Amino acid sequence: MINKPLLLLFLIPVFLTAQENPETQEQLNEVVVSANRIDIPFSEDSRTITVITAEDIKASPASSLVKLLQETTGLDIRQRGTDGMQADLYIRGGGFDQTLLLIDGIKMDDSQTGHHTLNAALPLEVIERIEIIKGPAARVYGQNAFTGAVNIITKKKSNNHLSVGLQGGSYEQLGASVTANSNFKNSNHLVHYSRNASEGYRHNTDYDNQNYFLKSVFNTENRPIELLASFSERKFGANGFYATPAATEQYEETQTSVVGLSTKYQINKLTLSPQIYWRRNQDLYLYNRQNPTGYRNLHISNKIGAQINGSYTSNLGITGFGASFDKVYMSSNNLGNHSRVMTTWFLEQRFKFLNERIDFTPGVALAYYSDFKFHFFPGIDAGIDITDNFRMYANAGYTYRIPTYTDLYYSDPNTLGNDQLKPEEAIAEEIGFKFNSTKVRATLVFFNRDSKNLIDFVKNTEEESYQATNIRSLNTKGLEASIDYSFNLANKKQSINLGYTYIDDEVKELALPFSRYSINSLKHQFVANFKSRFFKNFSQTILFKYAARTEGDDYNIVDVSLNYQQQQFEFSVTGNNIFNTEYSEANLVPMPKGNVLFGVSYKFE
Repeated sequence: MINKPLLLLFLIPVFLTAQENPETQEQLNEVVVSANRIDIPFSEDSRTITVITAEDIKASPASSLVKLLQETTGLDIRQRGTDGMQADLYIRGGGFDQTLLLIDGIKMDDSQTGHHTLNAALPLEVIERIEIIKGPAARVYGQNAFTGAVNIITKKKSNNHLSVGLQGGSYEQLGASVTANSNFKNSNHLVHYSRNASEGYRHNTDYDNQNYFLKSVFNTENRPIELLASFSERKFGANGFYATPAATEQYEETQTSVVGLSTKYQINKLTLSPQIYWRRNQDLYLYNRQNPTGYRNLHISNKIGAQINGSYTSNLGITGFGASFDKVYMSSNNLGNHSRVMTTWFLEQRFKFLNERIDFTPGVALAYYSDFKFHFFPGIDAGIDITDNFRMYANAGYTYRIPTYTDLYYSDPNTLGNDQLKPEEAIAEEIGFKFNSTKVRATLVFFNRDSKNLIDFVKNTEEESYQATNIRSLNTKGLEASIDYSFNLANKKQSINLGYTYIDDEVKELALPFSRYSINSLKHQFVANFKSRFFKNFSQTILFKYAARTEGDDYNIVDVSLNYQQQQFEFSVTGNNIFNTEYSEANLVPMPKGNVLFGVSYKFE
């Protein structure tokens, strides 16, 4: 267990000994957060937002988006198997259906189930940065952003280059990737292909994953038009992933694709950003891969949508507005065939007072669903710059999510959906403090969320089937603390990143004796990351993760990586779980013990 007083004693001297040094100044404060319709620099935002930069990604020992997100406190990534073949995304103790993933602003929610949220995880080579917004985000994004959202911003433009990479390591892991960027007079194109495969770390955990990605930017009359296209295919053995740990022969294949087209208009004080998109997900599940004619599910979901976001600057401040329209189609041999129309309108107004040291942003979103009618969710953000480096902020909002088609219609011998379910609802608040200097960034946040109508699968007797029911009420409160400290040693940049999250869930007792909904949040979560460079071409990272869940399980994980770069060549060695910790993240699926991954890449310029 981590001794919390000792942790605080460790944090305090690091904070107090920070010295200003222009040579190590971070540019993060100048990042304009894409999570807003109103352009707000990161340092002036009145929400809890974490930005993972391209530099952070390069220095991380993570080989996939899933492992990268595990380095952020407040995020709970529960993997089944290795390398994120199947993983669920939780924020601040919420469920995997209550978190929204976006790619360049395109919502990647799946009407079948939130289990498919991370199917669309992009290769790290094409990601410019990741913005993580924690807390109620419904008035910003609409439903599914119940506890927060993760927005992946892809690369737009870089120098002409072609890079190839190879990976290999434990469990017969093999990987290859090709990334190319071409600049022309009026366009830029980024293309990526990668494939990763493994025989698995235990019986029936093999996988084969392929990713295709295209990002094109066309400059037409000084107005950029962006085309995004991505396709991911995953095939993997799912030993104990679902049902019970005794279900050792399960198998799954998923295909996820997205195509989006967007542009931006600037007309004096008015900015408009329209976007159209299509997302498709296909999920094939076999209870026994050796008997494909036995129990088999095939689900296909499609979402076609359009949205427009904008802002207008006037004497009152900045007005943000937007509207989205989506049509969802579901085709399934288990869930049936369904469709849904979703329309959402957004409006917010940012005011500033006292020489712009105080900001006040009320906002509202109004949504209509063809099967759940109208929903209204207001919210408000407020902040004050106490000094040039120290900021205090607070926000509150109403948030919700509508049931998935799995909640509504799923049926197997032990489980029944319920087409009479109501949306889940919550009111959430937080108050936070930010300190930003050239060497130190620190945050402290207190949050609270009161949820009702949470969906649980319950029954009265052991012989009955579990049925989905709006029966749970839950209060979730906690705190987050983080500090990033950068310094120079031997004229080389070093950095220490520390983060801690505490969550307390207060669950009201159920009147029914049998329930599937287990509250098992990360009660304590601590992440420490030391990124160092002592020689010209060498860099190394040590990552420590501690997790203690509500049900009492706790574990420590240490990952390390070493990178060597010589002109166009780059070599890497990554050791995961180097102390062979025995642990599981989801459904009692044991995670792999110590393993090593070697990589080499070459960049043609």
